[in-house]
Amino acid sequence: MTETEPLPADRLPQHVAIIMDGNGRWAIQRGLPRLAGHRAGTENLRRIITASVEFGIKYLTIYAFSTENWGRPPEEVQGLMRILEDVIDKELGELHKEGVQLRHIGRLERLDPKIQEKVLNAVELTKNNERLILNVAFNYGGRDEIVCAIQRMIRDGVPPEAVTVDLVSQYLFTAGVPDPDLIIRTSGELRVSNFLIWQAAYSEWYITQTFWPDFGKEEYRRALEAYVQRDRRYGGISPVVSSGKSDAG
Repeated sequence: MTETEPLPADRLPQHVAIIMDGNGRWAIQRGLPRLAGHRAGTENLRRIITASVEFGIKYLTIYAFSTENWGRPPEEVQGLMRILEDVIDKELGELHKEGVQLRHIGRLERLDPKIQEKVLNAVELTKNNERLILNVAFNYGGRDEIVCAIQRMIRDGVPPEAVTVDLVSQYLFTAGVPDPDLIIRTSGELRVSNFLIWQAAYSEWYITQTFWPDFGKEEYRRALEAYVQRDRRYGGISPVVSSGKSDAG
């Protein structure tokens, strides 16, 4: 498939999730402070959002700040909070204009009240946009999400026999959003890192050695090309194999 050949719309993932890893190492390699890498990663996010719209992706989820990231040096955590605030201030208007709907997944309680208000305002402003649904996982952890869902079910008095996969999904932060078809992780690390651990049960993964600030539209396209070549079986067998048309195991 050439770079000018259009991607097959009927084979593209509906939902792409990205672990945006490698910002700090990208900066260190250049003799820069780690926060410079995070700012470069934020600038790259704008390009990937635009590319997602161009490729026809409906849902994009980004892992921006995990529940474990609070353990980083205080100056780095504070810097990441400033970056989040700056992004909302500078990018919200353009994202809204382009039809991007912003959603937050995770817990807001630990964030500064001013940032909480800005996040909620951004979600409210863009709630009717439909061109791209952008889930921002900030102060998010997959285990914490499941614990939160269980707590809410208990508070709602859900009886044990009523608990199903579908019901649990309705109590997650991502309620109403389809599970990710493709998860991309930059920087070459081979870990789930507590990201969408319920939702990723049958997701396809694409791992690249490229650090997030350098993950551009071309490599994004390569990830999508790799995805459309895969045979998603969800624990079953390929229709081609079951029909006897292939000797593959």
